[in-house]
Amino acid sequence: MQQLTIFMDIESSRSYIDELYSSEPSKTLEALVTLKNSVIGSNRQKSSVIQQGIVPRLLQLMSDETLDPNIRLEATITIGSLAKGTAENVSSLVEQGAASALVELLRTVTLGTKLVEASLCALRSIFLHPPAPVTALPVDMRLLSRLTQIAREGSPTARACVVRILSIWCGGPVEQEALCAAGACGAAAALLASRTSPPPARALPALDLLAAMCFENTSVSQVALNTRHGDKTIPELLTFLVSRDKPLPVAMGAARCLTFMHRAGALPPDDNRVVFGALPCLARLCTKDMPEDIRATAAETLAYLAEVDTSLQRLAAISNHLMSSLADIVNCPSAAAKQGAFKCFASLGANDEDIRKRIIETHGLMVHVVNGMNNPEPTVRLAAVRCLHSLSRSVQQLRTTFQDHAVWKPLMQLLNDSPGTELLTVGSSTLCNLLLEFSPAKEPMLDQGAVEMLCNLTKRPEAALRLNGIWALMNMAFQAEQKVKQRILSCLGTEQMFRLLGDSDTRVIMKTLGLLRNLLSTRQHIDAIMSEYSSQVMQAVIVVLEGSYPAEVKEQALCILGNIGDGEKAKDLIMANEDVLRKLVDYLAHPESKLQEAALFVANNLVWRGEAGAAARQARLAELGVLRALKLLYARQDAAHLHDKVTTALAQFSEFT
Repeated sequence: MQQLTIFMDIESSRSYIDELYSSEPSKTLEALVTLKNSVIGSNRQKSSVIQQGIVPRLLQLMSDETLDPNIRLEATITIGSLAKGTAENVSSLVEQGAASALVELLRTVTLGTKLVEASLCALRSIFLHPPAPVTALPVDMRLLSRLTQIAREGSPTARACVVRILSIWCGGPVEQEALCAAGACGAAAALLASRTSPPPARALPALDLLAAMCFENTSVSQVALNTRHGDKTIPELLTFLVSRDKPLPVAMGAARCLTFMHRAGALPPDDNRVVFGALPCLARLCTKDMPEDIRATAAETLAYLAEVDTSLQRLAAISNHLMSSLADIVNCPSAAAKQGAFKCFASLGANDEDIRKRIIETHGLMVHVVNGMNNPEPTVRLAAVRCLHSLSRSVQQLRTTFQDHAVWKPLMQLLNDSPGTELLTVGSSTLCNLLLEFSPAKEPMLDQGAVEMLCNLTKRPEAALRLNGIWALMNMAFQAEQKVKQRILSCLGTEQMFRLLGDSDTRVIMKTLGLLRNLLSTRQHIDAIMSEYSSQVMQAVIVVLEGSYPAEVKEQALCILGNIGDGEKAKDLIMANEDVLRKLVDYLAHPESKLQEAALFVANNLVWRGEAGAAARQARLAELGVLRALKLLYARQDAAHLHDKVTTALAQFSEFT
């Protein structure tokens, strides 16, 4: 039989296709070889073979243990060739069970054979096409141990294939723990160890596997920390690989592994392998003379490395002209580069005002942030908002740079445009800062419907969004005009306020009470709001004071009472509620100091001499035991820090002392 040339269509030679189903092994083998040669390098031929329904026969020939090993090998190699075709080709193979069949083959075939290598190559090709069929590889310790054995002892090709497959498969804690138990850390270390340097084809898959295993996993990172190959631990092997003379992708991969081990808690932030290994390597890989894809990954990894530690943020900010390097990366055309740079700026400016000032002074950065929020790529928009959120922690910049660039405009547009949950969370956190009382953006954001948007956030099922919504409303209400306060109350509604006071997240309850406290400030505003919402507000306070809430929550409720007590007419609402007054007596005697102090704040505002009706209020409070409670509090040695405030309150009761 003559082999087909590249110009021949597979449909034109049914004869050898038919021979695939022959009962004579020699004819089947010959047909397989012809088929294999015909599909190599031709996506058109691959597609034709798949469309003709030949894949099930190839899988059958590959899996049949009674057949000639050469038949099984040629069938497997052909499946591997088909898997190097188009995404549609690979999807079709997966749908027809090719991935599962290859995994089953690896369970049974004798290690070290050509068939193992061919099946691993085919499976790797399938896994490299997203989405990888990870469910085809079960969490089976016997199978995983077999695969990690290949990674340690197999041929170079087989080892590289196994590690690449496992690095893609390792997508969460279950897979991380299983691979660790199967000895994958040792297998990765073996691939990284070399007297000189491991070749990139061997090192890169091992680095990707190690990174996938250590990512946000403390126990696995701890195992990796203590895993040795020869006389070197994994961190020592990684530190060797981040040096300047190593190939850029290898240095990048090693720095990622050290970063993930640090963030998982295995390496402290002051560890030399972090400070003198990962961090300077990543800063160097951000510089202008590096390829764009390396710069993008380095910036994003450095952002993750320094995200939570102030000392690393400060060190990174002065490393290798990083600020100018990141500013240049923002100008790169790729979305990945812009995203990485914005994320890195966000991390560097998370805690230090001086660093934030340097970032904002970087030429043209705020223009790039605004443009980033308008970028068509969702990942870039999110990263730009993260950067804005970090920089918005600066009081000075809120008043100057942010106002100059009107950053609230694209932010409000983004948040009003049905964004995803993550963007909505970061964006609404930024709004909390932009709505602080000293921010010039407050008024124009009100005109753009900020109140309505934030009230809607408080109704979301995600606790973080409810918290941001009520927090931003609380900031908005601080020292606001009465019309703004009325707008907030009208839009939020008392029913929603009660729902928030019963929230499962204590932080939401605290901010809801904080909102009430800010609404009930300024005597004129207090009386106006209480004249309309008195029953609801008093009910909310009583619910908290009588409920099983933490002390800090009850403290907020008492402070609200204190604010109401500062109203000219509103204080009568407290005096008319005997339950609240008896609660006041109880809290003046409470063992928790902060609650005593908050109760004192209420009492002082109610008994203050010289205000209309003060004498009657003093008499009523004395009758209910407030005067006695104040005297007892004055006598308590453990309340000495409250002595001045108690003295002030008692001095108002001159007629009764």
